[in-house]
Amino acid sequence: MSTSRRRCGALRAKRVFDRIWPRVALLATILLVWWAVYETGWIDPSKLPSPADVWNAFTSNITGSDGLLPAARGSIIRLAFGLSVAVVVGTLIGFAMVASVVVQRSVGTLMTALQALPSIAWLPLAIVWFGFTERAVMFVVFIGGVPAVAIATAISIRQVPPTLVRAARTMGAKGWTLQRTVVLQACVPGYWTGLQQAWAVAWRALLAAEIIRVGAARGLGHLLEASAQNTAMLIAVMGVVVVIGLAIDSFFSVMDRRIRSKRGLLVPA
Repeated sequence: MSTSRRRCGALRAKRVFDRIWPRVALLATILLVWWAVYETGWIDPSKLPSPADVWNAFTSNITGSDGLLPAARGSIIRLAFGLSVAVVVGTLIGFAMVASVVVQRSVGTLMTALQALPSIAWLPLAIVWFGFTERAVMFVVFIGGVPAVAIATAISIRQVPPTLVRAARTMGAKGWTLQRTVVLQACVPGYWTGLQQAWAVAWRALLAAEIIRVGAARGLGHLLEASAQNTAMLIAVMGVVVVIGLAIDSFFSVMDRRIRSKRGLLVPA
C-alpha cells in the first residue's frame, strides 16, 4: 500500500512539474532578456527600468489609499458584480434563443452584432447616459459579457447529441426531467467555455473604462493612467493585471478540466 501511495505521489508531482516548468522557464527567460537589455543601456532607463526597480515599485505601493491592493480589490468587485448580472441575463437570453425561432432570429442576431462590437465602444454612450459614475462602468462590463454568455448558452444546448436525448426518452425521461438531467448536464462544458470568454471580455472592458477614470472608486485601470509618468510603477500595475487575469483563467481552466473529466471528454495525455 505504501509503495502504491509513493508511486501515486510521484506521478502527481511529475504532472505538477510538467505543467509548471514551461511557465517558470518562460518567465526566467523574459526576466533575463529584460535585465540584459537594461544593463546594455540600449534603452533609456526612464523608459525601461530594471526588474529590480519594478519590484521595488511594487513592494512600496502595495497598500495605502492609492496602493495596488485596494485598486485590485476595487476592480475585482466591479468585475464580479457586473459579470454576475451579465451571466444571469445572458443565460436567460440563451435559453430563449433555443426555445423560440423568432427570438433566435431577432435577439440572436442582436447578440451576434453586440459580440462583434468591442464593448469599450459603448463607453462614450454609457458616459452620456450615466455620466462619470459607477453605473457607466457596470454597463460596459455588462454589455461586454451578455453576448458571449447568451451565444454560448444557445450553442451548447443545440450541440447536445440527439442520440443522447432519444436514449433518455426511451428510458422514460421527458419534460423538465429530460431537460434537467440530460440536456442541461450535457451542455455544461460548452456553457463553461462561454463564461470563460465572457469574463475575459468584461475584464478588458473594465480596465479600459477605469483608465478613462469613469467612476469615483479607484481601480487598476486608474493606476495605469496615473502611473504614466512612472514607468516602473506602470509596469508593476501591468504585472498585477496579468497575474489576476492568469489566476482567474487558471480557475476556469481547472474547473473546465474537472467538468470534462466527469463526462469522459478528456483525451488521456
